[in-house]
Order: sequence, then structure tokens, then C-alpha cells
Amino acid sequence: MILTNSLNQFGDYCLFLWRTFSIPEKWREFFKRYLNEISKLGIDSIPLIIIVSLFIGSLCTILIKLNITNPLMPRYAVGMTTREIILLEFSSSILCLILSGKIGSNIASEIGTMRVTEQIDALDIMGINSANYLVMPKITGLVTIMPFMVIICMGTSLLGGYLICILTGIISTDTYIYGIQTMFIEWYVWFALIKSLFFAFIISSVSAYYGYTVQGGSTDVGKASTDAVVMSNIMILLVDVILTKLMLQ
Repeated sequence: MILTNSLNQFGDYCLFLWRTFSIPEKWREFFKRYLNEISKLGIDSIPLIIIVSLFIGSLCTILIKLNITNPLMPRYAVGMTTREIILLEFSSSILCLILSGKIGSNIASEIGTMRVTEQIDALDIMGINSANYLVMPKITGLVTIMPFMVIICMGTSLLGGYLICILTGIISTDTYIYGIQTMFIEWYVWFALIKSLFFAFIISSVSAYYGYTVQGGSTDVGKASTDAVVMSNIMILLVDVILTKLMLQ
């Protein structure tokens, strides 16, 4: 029964995406909504990204320094290990898990509210492809802006580690910077950016699907928002494992 329901839901999700990715009827309206979604979903999330990244970068630096007690371990390993953690996982996977709570619930609740107040039905009656009109700008907007948010996260996290070195003196700033530069692998940056594109698509499309298919009243909208965040997180973790296996083999 559970397997059957899951397959039915996956089929509905695929049909929903088929309706979503059709050619917009009015390109001017699409680009207007597209730019608005970039601002609402991406740019408005930058303060949260900066705050979280600063603290995570600081905590990584402190914890790594406290756990490197072997005198044979070079001191620059603190900066190098912090860089690897941020590039490989935090700046893409963990950041998107955090953003799924903010962005995913926002998308699901917005579209879900339009569904229960029959605004989506009104668009369908007027002959407008409501899935394409409402959802496609959100998906394309988030996929477009997510790599830039990941880059901001990378820089801010490394800055957080640098600032904690200045404030606490756990290691010298020169040693920390040398560690960041040591054995740097450029592919890790591209790896994080590529993963973020998949994660942005998952967050936006899954959240939009749960909001678009909600039935009932305001209570059901809240449940759909919660389900959207949970399912987005599960899919992000699953895709993260698959992409890591494929791209870092």
C-alpha cells in the first residue's frame, strides 16, 4: 500500500512537472515573475546565509583546532580542514537543508493558500496554465540564484574562521590563510556549485508540488508546508549521496 501510494505520488509529481515546463504564453510576464522570484527567494535569503555561515565557519575552526592534538600534525591543517568541510558539504548540502526550511515552506504555503482560496482554479478557468504561470518562475529563479548563494556561503564561512582566529588567537591568521591555500582542489568548488543546482530544483519543485496539490483549508496548508520541507530534505540527502559517489569517484 505504501509503495503504491508512493508510486502514484511520484507519477503525479512527474505530470505536474510536465505541465510546469511548457512554453510560457507571455514571456514578458514570465520574466517579470522570474526576476521577482530571484529577489524573494534568493536575495532576501542572503542575510540568513551570512549569519549562519559566519558562525559555522567559526565553529569549524574552533572544533578542528581543539581536536587536533597530535604534535606531528601541522598547524595549517586547521585552515585546510575547515576549507574542505565548507567546500564539500556545508556550502551546498547543509546550506540547502537550512534553506529548504525557509524557502520550501514559503513556496508551499504561498501556492497552497492560492489553492485553498480557489485562485488557482480561477487561473485554470481563464485558460491559463496555472502550474507554468506560478511554478516555473520559482524553479528557474531559485536554480539561477542558488550558485551565487553558495559562493557567498563559501566566502563568508572562511571569513568566519579568519575572524575567530583574530578574536581568540587559537592560531595565527597567516597560518589559517596558508592552510586555506594548501593543496587546494578547484574541482571541489565546481562540485559544490553543481550540487546546488540539483538541490535548488528539488527544493522549489517538491515544495511547489505539495502546495499545488493541497486539499482542504488552512490547516492542510500548514501540513503541506511541513511535508514539503521533510520530503525536500530527504531528497537532498539522497541526491547528495548519489552525486558524491558519481563526481568524487
